[in-house]
Amino acid sequence: MSGSPATLGGRSPLVRALTAVLVAIILAWTVIPLGWMLLSSVKPESAIKTSTPTLVFTPTLENYAKLFSAGNDITPFAINSVIATVTATALALALGTIAGYGLAHWHGRGRKHLAFWIISTRMAPIAAVILPLFIIFRHLNLLDSVAGLILAYLSFSLPFAIWLMSAFFADVPRSIEEAALVSGASRWQAFWHVVLPTVKPGLVTTGVLCAVFSWNDYAFASSFAGPASQTLPMAAGRLITQGGVDWGQLTALGVVVTLPMIVAGLAVRRWLVTGLTLGAVTAE
Repeated sequence: MSGSPATLGGRSPLVRALTAVLVAIILAWTVIPLGWMLLSSVKPESAIKTSTPTLVFTPTLENYAKLFSAGNDITPFAINSVIATVTATALALALGTIAGYGLAHWHGRGRKHLAFWIISTRMAPIAAVILPLFIIFRHLNLLDSVAGLILAYLSFSLPFAIWLMSAFFADVPRSIEEAALVSGASRWQAFWHVVLPTVKPGLVTTGVLCAVFSWNDYAFASSFAGPASQTLPMAAGRLITQGGVDWGQLTALGVVVTLPMIVAGLAVRRWLVTGLTLGAVTAE
């Protein structure tokens, strides 16, 4: 039984067409809201409040200027977001890399169960851990502090980092590390100079995913943050009042929150795609 070259040598025209349509729908679903948010952020107030969508208008940066104006300055929110995100991501990446390396090289009884238990803590909904963390933070005086937010973000990012990095380390051929050890390198030197550069895509992938979670978080920030530690997502609440919604500033804030993660993703897209396609999604 034989088939046509179109079906044997590659995908059929129908499959390629359906794939293209599906990709176009997904792109439209993702890009159109972002594009509309960007357009709305540079619209004057009169163009935003029209009953029909306005595509022709004179762009203005007034909405962005208002975000950083006196009495409505979001700079403290941005600083808190940067500190919490960078610190939580760095800690999750450092601890997750070391723990993931140990988990990948441990072949004791119950290893698979331990790996599943670690990632299962990440599967719990945020609402399930807010109350216990709130009680702990209250007794440790960590409420309304950036340190408390960092620990909250770390509690969710670290299990994911350990699980993902252990899978990347498990994919590294053991012979590479053994060759370094035979050549006279210590275990730490072999790890730092030989194994770690090999899993660079995994480091980038894990770091970006942990940073996205911390940067976009609203649940933890709304529960543990106070006037001195509110983050950028919390700033949106000030723009929704009983008098109405300031859509111009709200969309401008959305761009400010979204743009750093988009830029970071585009900057490391080569490593991110490589890391996500290495099959490092399960720890055996």
